[in-house]
Amino acid sequence: MSTGRRPRRRPDELRSHQWYGTDGLRSFSHRARTRQLGYLPEEHLGKPVIAILNTWSDINPCHVHLRDRAQAVKRGVWQAGGFPLEFPVSTLSETFQKPTPMLYRNLLAMETEELLRSYPVDGAVLLGGCDKSTPALLMGAASADLPAVFVPAGPMLPGHWRDEVLGSGTDMWKYWDDKRAGLIGDCEISELERGLARSPGHCMTMGTASTLTAAAEALGVTVPGASSIPAVDSGHDRMAAASGLRVVELVRQDLRLSELLTREAYEDAVATVLALGGSTNAVIHLIAMAGRSGVRLTLDDFDRIARTVPVLADLRPGGRYLMEDFHFAGGLPGFLSRLTDVLHLDRPTVAHSTLREQLHGALVHNPEVIRPRDRPLAEEGGVAVLRGNLCPDGAVIKHIAAEPRLLKHTGPAVVFDDYRTMQATINDPGLGITEDSVLVLRNAGPLGGPGMPEYGMLPIPDHLLKQGVRDMVRLSDARMSGTSYGACVLHIAPESYVGGPLALVRDGDPITLDVAARVLRLEVDDAELERRRARWTAPPPRYERGYGALYQEQMTQADTGCDFRFLARPGAVPEPYAG
Repeated sequence: MSTGRRPRRRPDELRSHQWYGTDGLRSFSHRARTRQLGYLPEEHLGKPVIAILNTWSDINPCHVHLRDRAQAVKRGVWQAGGFPLEFPVSTLSETFQKPTPMLYRNLLAMETEELLRSYPVDGAVLLGGCDKSTPALLMGAASADLPAVFVPAGPMLPGHWRDEVLGSGTDMWKYWDDKRAGLIGDCEISELERGLARSPGHCMTMGTASTLTAAAEALGVTVPGASSIPAVDSGHDRMAAASGLRVVELVRQDLRLSELLTREAYEDAVATVLALGGSTNAVIHLIAMAGRSGVRLTLDDFDRIARTVPVLADLRPGGRYLMEDFHFAGGLPGFLSRLTDVLHLDRPTVAHSTLREQLHGALVHNPEVIRPRDRPLAEEGGVAVLRGNLCPDGAVIKHIAAEPRLLKHTGPAVVFDDYRTMQATINDPGLGITEDSVLVLRNAGPLGGPGMPEYGMLPIPDHLLKQGVRDMVRLSDARMSGTSYGACVLHIAPESYVGGPLALVRDGDPITLDVAARVLRLEVDDAELERRRARWTAPPPRYERGYGALYQEQMTQADTGCDFRFLARPGAVPEPYAG
């Protein structure tokens, strides 16, 4: 691996030298305390100090193997002549954390930034992968702007049930609907519980986790091929060790994230996500990540790039295959080799002087999993950005995962004011829900959720499931899991909780969705909407104290990335005085 010829820093030019290398009392104290930890001077003095930020925990199945991977990273750091130090950081478990780990993405980003800034650290290896951990770690590291390498947690093994291969999340929704429709019973559900998720690692579909780790690789902050290696494959251990080796060289060359995370890199990440048919959540996260890098990325950029790239990955939930198939079909290097005409090939990565060099020799081994350009899964990128009087600041839909008949649809609204009410009443015959109805959920956005939970795949009423209906038009200011599917319009901005137009919708109002025209429109005249707006009153704050109160005060809307205002704004932060 090479990133070109750059002058190597002397030991006294390392950031950690301020802590360890001077003749003052404070450096004496730092050295003494390092002896207290059991380290010899020869083990660390004059060597690059590498922070390993580990999101492992006992209740995060996506990351439960990362304690072992940290040891592999340390092995690589030692081998390269560095000094590794492991830091436990917040674990964001999509599977367990309520109301949603999205509420805490910015908390992990803050923790990452401040740990890297306040300790004697020269570079970092970031261990994550479950949905919010990837953007959080990279947002914080971008703000700290040290040399860094990201180590993806990797997808879990494919699920199995009887004679079927299962995709986590995607098949959970499918079979739960089958249970509600009376097609399977408790016995089958019990078997599915044991077969759906069979190993450590994040979802093995092209859900949010796989989408964001692929984006990280496309950005150039992982070693090549890292994002698709199955979590339990021995290659994952080797990748972790290679990342440890690599970060030491990045420190010696002083190659910081700001040199890698450029506008060109973010545009390539967007193109990658769209051509993968990736998760709608990537829209929010990439906008937030770009903001931390001083790059203004907008919904319009996503829509523009979507029209230039086809969907080439035949992966669930929009396709047939799983991440292990993608890995052995060529992984992201093979995939990107199909997109070289739309990528910025002359930008650097952590591993090579240019992306062009990194992709040299990359091959696709299975053209069914990674399609050729003349046989795409879809002609345009898998996420569409919608505009209209219902979403003046935008909304998104993953249209390749919806039934085509619903991509141009007008139907009457059935409105739910919150998720609990929707759960309690969705099967009420008195609501008169038909397959032509448009289900509307509000107060589920960044502030209203709170935290913008993954409520966007609203359940279809039982009576319609029993009739064979498996998709309907559904609208919300919420997000949905990247493993979900259906004609679900998401991230409607501004959200209803702050008085966005979604707050003004009433039962029976006609709503038009036209994906080809990129339109989402409430068919109610402006004068009537103004009358409704005059009667709307703001709800009370969700939080009176604690982190929630900070979140409430600083959170931005979905179209600008849901970052905290005080973190997203430009401005200098002084280096700490080490004494």
